[in-house]
Amino acid sequence: MFGWLRKKTPPQLIPESNWIVAVEGDLLRVTDDTGEVTQLAKHELAGVIIETNDSGPWGADVWWRLFGADDRVAFAVPQGATGEDAMIDYLFSLPGFNHSEMAKAMGCTDNAVFPVWRREG
Repeated sequence: MFGWLRKKTPPQLIPESNWIVAVEGDLLRVTDDTGEVTQLAKHELAGVIIETNDSGPWGADVWWRLFGADDRVAFAVPQGATGEDAMIDYLFSLPGFNHSEMAKAMGCTDNAVFPVWRREG
């Protein structure tokens, strides 16, 4: 009778939701939209940036870029990827994660880069 009161599940973003992120034990794993799997050991994570672009709302306009111990991008994940919440929860737990820069990134509609975490030492 009051079905309209039920909370609706937000629609999945396509193609962003075709990416799958997993946080398993000591690994971060991503399966991209072509099925290619990339993984990074948590202890090798050296930095995280959020890159935004002006392609929204039709394109993937927010990307998480995770850097490995060699300071090269280990993998990139679009906002809206399946499993993104687990990855974000893990990143939030990192000491010194910059929530302020993340908030700026989430409100940005231009081409920009927001460093949100860097391993100390």
